[in-house]
Parts: sequence; structure tokens; C-alpha cells
Amino acid sequence: MKDNSAFAKAHSEQKKIGVAFYNLENLFDTQDDPETLDDDFTAEGYKNWNSKRYTKKLNKLGRVISQIGHKETNNAPSLVGVAEVENKAVLQKLIETEDLEDHGYDIVHYDSPDERGIDVGLLYLKEDFKVIDSETVSVYLESEFGERDYTRDILHVTGNLMGVRTHVLVNHWPSRRSGVEESQPKRITAAQKNRMIIERIEEEEPEARIIVMGDFNDGPHNESIKNHLVQKDLYNPMVFLNTRYEGSLNHDFEWYLFDQIILSANFMRMHKNTLRYDKSDIYNEHHLTEFKGRFKGNPFRTYAGRRYLGGYSDHFPVYCIFKHTP
Repeated sequence: MKDNSAFAKAHSEQKKIGVAFYNLENLFDTQDDPETLDDDFTAEGYKNWNSKRYTKKLNKLGRVISQIGHKETNNAPSLVGVAEVENKAVLQKLIETEDLEDHGYDIVHYDSPDERGIDVGLLYLKEDFKVIDSETVSVYLESEFGERDYTRDILHVTGNLMGVRTHVLVNHWPSRRSGVEESQPKRITAAQKNRMIIERIEEEEPEARIIVMGDFNDGPHNESIKNHLVQKDLYNPMVFLNTRYEGSLNHDFEWYLFDQIILSANFMRMHKNTLRYDKSDIYNEHHLTEFKGRFKGNPFRTYAGRRYLGGYSDHFPVYCIFKHTP
């Protein structure tokens, strides 16, 4: 006979937490950095970026982040990987916005060699995640002329997530701007670099918990993800989210799921698992979308070319929910 009192006690102690990823679409400050190609995002640049627009974007993003997964967890996400941020200062401003300042977020960030000066970063709730170590890992690429092609580093953060030692890899892989097929080898190289990190971790910790997140500029079924990144030790729950009607971004009226959170398979264990995967979703609430016109339903972005729209981002956030049972 089941011990119903023990079951009820365990259920009452169970807590749900969120882990999210969000491409913030060019979160630049208004200052000119002479070391990077950030001139467009200055008052003199062709996008007329200024303090008012910068503050508006910060507040909008802060509001969104505070709401991701809130219906399931009644809280902001414990971890939020971010892409397209200029520096640590913009992330500090972000966590100080009205909707985030009381949550207790902190930041892991390093400057990347990307020519535009955009980086990845990790926001974390200090109550839920204790950082042990962090590093960046460079992805070496070459142009067609044999010169180094600089891209974003991979951010590797090790910490205790709800008391469970967890490795988080935050990515922003090379874009498709030069063409899907032409740029594919660069994303395969980025996938292989992630595998090197993962295999190094697993050599030291055979049962390591690993979360790989990012804007991969490829979907779950593309070669870089399906054949080079996701091996038997990883599970991609995002494979079911991308349909002809939904994705994390829309290009030429077609949906794509470039933003993904991929997990080590041990998060799926049903028994004796204090931190277990529950579900995944795209956070695409109505207020994050274009309300009308030919782009109705698409992410409400900050800019369309040089035209200022005043939205959030050209990507929707994605997230996973986990059940934590002490």
C-alpha cells in the first residue's frame, strides 16, 4: 500500500523552475566603442539610437524576462541565456529595470571577439543558482580568403542549480547571411566545439548535467544540430515545437526555431531525480507580436532595417520547465 502522506509531503515540497534563452536583438548602449563596429547604434548612426530608445528597450525586455514561464513557476526564470548584447553594462542595466530589480539576478559575461561587439551572457537568480566557475571557449573560423573570421565565443558556466551541479553552455552560432549552404560549415564547426567541451566535461563527470542553449541559426533538424551536436548523451525537447505555424523567428513568412535549449539525457530520468525536465515552450504571447499588417503574428522587433518600430526583439524567447524535488 502506498504511503500517501509521504507522497503528499514530497509533492508539496516540489518546486518548478524555468530556464530560458532570449536573443535580445542588438542590445547596444548609446556610446561609440572604437574597437567594434557599433556605429549604427549611436545618436549619429543611421539608426538614430538614443537614450530614450535604449531605456524603452531595456524596460520592455525586463518585463518579458520576468514573465517567461511565470504561469508554470510563479516566478521569473532561474537561468536566462542571452545573445546580441554589447557588454556587461547593458546587462547590468537590464537586471536593474523595474520588473527585474527585486528578483535578485546576477550576471556572467565576457567580451567576445565578434566584430560587431555582440556577446552572449547568462542571467541567473542568485537564490537558485550558485556559480562555481566560468570560462569562454573560442570558435576558430576562417574566411574564404584564409583569414580568421571572428564570431561569438561559447560561454561555459558551472554552478549548482537548485543544489544540482550543472554545466550551462550559451551559444550564438554564425549567421546564414552569406547563404545557408555556404555558411553551414561554420555552424558545424561551432557544433563540434560544443561537443569537445561536452566530452571534456563527461570525462571528468560521467553523470554531468549539461544544458546547451543558444541561437544556433539552425533548426533542430539541420545537420549541425541533429548530426553533430545532439548525440546519445543529449536530448533536444525543442524538436517538437517548430511547425509551419510557430517558431522563435520568422523570415520571408516562414517560421524557424533557431533558438533552442538542449539537455543532457539524465534530466529525463523519472525516478530518483531531484531536478527533472517537465516541458518546453516558446514564449510568444500576443503582446510580443506585430498586431496588424502583413507581418501580423511575427515577433515585434525593435528595428526593421533602419526603421524604428519600438518593439522587443526579432526573436521570441524559448524556455524549459524543471521540477525540483528535494
